[in-house]
Amino acid sequence: MRISYDWLRKYIDLDIPADELAEKIERSSVEVDSVIRPKAGLKKIVVGEIVDMKDHPDSDHLHICQVDVGEEEPVQIVCGAPNAAVGKKVITALSGARVADNMKIKKSKMRGVQSNGMLCALDEIGYPKDVVPKEWADGIYFLPEDAKLGDDVYKYIGMDDELIDLDVTPNRGDMLSMYGTVHDLSAIYNKPAKFDHTEIKETSGKKTADQMSNNVDKNIAWSYLNRVVNNVEVKPSPLWMQIRLWNAGIKPVNNVVDITNYIMLKLGQPMHAYDLDKLAGKELAVRYAKNGEKITTLEDDEVELDDKDLIVSDSEKPVALAGIIGGKDTSITEDTKNVVFECAIFDPIQVRKTARQHVIHTEASQRFERGVDPQGLDEALNTACEMSRELAGGEVTDDILEGSRKDVEPVSIEITTDRINHVLGTALTEETIIDIFNRLGFDVDSNNGKLVVTVPTRRGDIHIPADLIEEVARIYGYDNLPSTLPTTNMTTGGLNPKQKLMRNTRNILEGLGLTHAISYALTTDEEAKMFMMGDSYETRLSYPMSSDHTTLRMNLVTGLLDDIAYNQARKVNDVALYEQGRIFTKDSEDEVKPKEIEHISGAISGSLLDNSWNVKAKNVDFYQIKGIVESYLETIGFKGQISYKANKQYPEMHPGRTADIYVHDHYVGFVGQVHPKVAKQFKIKDTYVFDLNFDSLFELPKKEQNYEPVSKYPSITRDIALLIDEDINNDDIVAVINKRGGAYLTDVKLFDLYDGENVPEGKKSLAYTLTFQNKRDTLVDEDVNKAMAKVQRNLEREFDVEVR
Repeated sequence: MRISYDWLRKYIDLDIPADELAEKIERSSVEVDSVIRPKAGLKKIVVGEIVDMKDHPDSDHLHICQVDVGEEEPVQIVCGAPNAAVGKKVITALSGARVADNMKIKKSKMRGVQSNGMLCALDEIGYPKDVVPKEWADGIYFLPEDAKLGDDVYKYIGMDDELIDLDVTPNRGDMLSMYGTVHDLSAIYNKPAKFDHTEIKETSGKKTADQMSNNVDKNIAWSYLNRVVNNVEVKPSPLWMQIRLWNAGIKPVNNVVDITNYIMLKLGQPMHAYDLDKLAGKELAVRYAKNGEKITTLEDDEVELDDKDLIVSDSEKPVALAGIIGGKDTSITEDTKNVVFECAIFDPIQVRKTARQHVIHTEASQRFERGVDPQGLDEALNTACEMSRELAGGEVTDDILEGSRKDVEPVSIEITTDRINHVLGTALTEETIIDIFNRLGFDVDSNNGKLVVTVPTRRGDIHIPADLIEEVARIYGYDNLPSTLPTTNMTTGGLNPKQKLMRNTRNILEGLGLTHAISYALTTDEEAKMFMMGDSYETRLSYPMSSDHTTLRMNLVTGLLDDIAYNQARKVNDVALYEQGRIFTKDSEDEVKPKEIEHISGAISGSLLDNSWNVKAKNVDFYQIKGIVESYLETIGFKGQISYKANKQYPEMHPGRTADIYVHDHYVGFVGQVHPKVAKQFKIKDTYVFDLNFDSLFELPKKEQNYEPVSKYPSITRDIALLIDEDINNDDIVAVINKRGGAYLTDVKLFDLYDGENVPEGKKSLAYTLTFQNKRDTLVDEDVNKAMAKVQRNLEREFDVEVR
């Protein structure tokens, strides 16, 4: 919100530079974006009067004007504005002047006629086009009759003001008004505020209830008041009001509409005015819209509504999006005679949802979303009606028609002086603290250091003792708070077991050649359902920011594939990534909060090694990424407890190159190649991935990593070749060898697989190296031979193998 410094000083006596005031506001209340000086950069723009005008001989729209600027001779200026007229005082940029966008005005000839300046519209000297009143939109601006010729124009149109642009946080809705800002500054500077509270001085004797009715859903309009003003004369607002509005970034429309916007800026209460004679059934109803209903807003946008939208309607159709924007059909025009003013408090959550759904964010919705003062409605409504009597000649009815009214009592909070000083590290006296609360407009009852603070309803952000402590801190001054060290007992920080395993996981995977990646937790509905390790229902956002981020992810793999696609699109073909993060799953569609499960995933495309003189790059394959997974699992304590089982059930994975991973016979994830069709969908080359349930890995029992000295005794190796059925798995063979190989068996390694010539159909030949070692004594052949014979017997019994 833009705060006019000139307007501000009408309510509080301040005599400090605007930049210093802005800095104080930023350190004490809310952030300040900037201090705006509308006349900054402008030069030689003065008041002029057109004393003579004739048509340009070579143009059908240009005029040759003689403009009196207070000098001995008039200045000749060629002007094309359609509303230029003799006797009007105008904004005159002289030769050498600087206007908007730092454009310099020079003497020139326009179709052969000398022009020594420029007659300006408001937007040509810096005001945005969207705040220029409609009557001046296509022509030059006429200054007041009492403007002195030759004076700088700035003071006549509010450009000599300084505007402090506040970036108001959601909790400080009270700062979205002149009065709210004055309340805060009055406390900060300890200076009295001079508010001008308006009362209705004259009524017509007519009743609002005799001219209209209202029907309000009290769940969505907590308070809803109407009052009628009859026989208004709709015309442009006085200049002082227009200046207030356009300096705040609001376009003046007419005196009635401008009054509602002026009240909003002054008191913080959004209002709306309807043409009573255009309301079907002379009724206003606050309700939810019906599916398919439509409304044309004041901005000429047609909006199709659904049953979640909050509206105000007459007996036939919607006439406003409640708390957001009015409808064009019932707007105030020059023909309006009878006006209905609306002053209300709408459910802030419903207003925000409707505004976001239709992407219509207005000054009114901004205030309703943050909360307005529930005890300020009557003052706002009465002020608007009295101003309509004064500025539009209206006749104010005697009564206010209440559709609903929510009585809100001020909040009372108990706190002690000791507590405030303990938190802030100060030694403030009770008198000082009470004085701060009184400056803020809070009532205080004191009893031996115990304070009961009653907070006015305009400060809806204060509910608990901590809020009061913050108020004391900011008014006393954050810069004045002492710097002290905490006196509590300090404890040594450390990682819990799960954090340690996570830290270890990152180190291992990065040591294996993968790079840590972080992807969005939000994705598309389609990608969320891919690469899932079990059945789950998706969690969709009610109001997603974009179509690419609508659903909470249920896997990490698609995020990594997007990262690979991003890199390969930029000619980085060798990509090896891993990600640690949560996925979000639900067991039923009705479940409100999804479960968060920690996962570890990896994806590799291209080669892990670069080409060199002695090593050629080789694209990753199934066994390479399987080796990475196995190395990781063994390192964290699962050596000898890992098994793999081929799986063709993942639709996004290659059916012949995918395996489920089991630890202690518990399913923990999968590894394999992304299906070529899916790779094509992501626009990536052949890619291998793994996905592990980290929470499951953490819960499973692990072997402690014990480090032993290297044995000084030699090892003995034996090879064994087996002819077996081709459907027998290597894991099954290795399991029998490990089980029956005896105490001295330390390693089993498959070194050959053959199923070619001289091997019967349906068979394959596997060859293993078995390593034996006694770490305490020299191992003899007799012990090894016994172990090999036992292994052979059990393999023959279990699998009917033939030893070759």
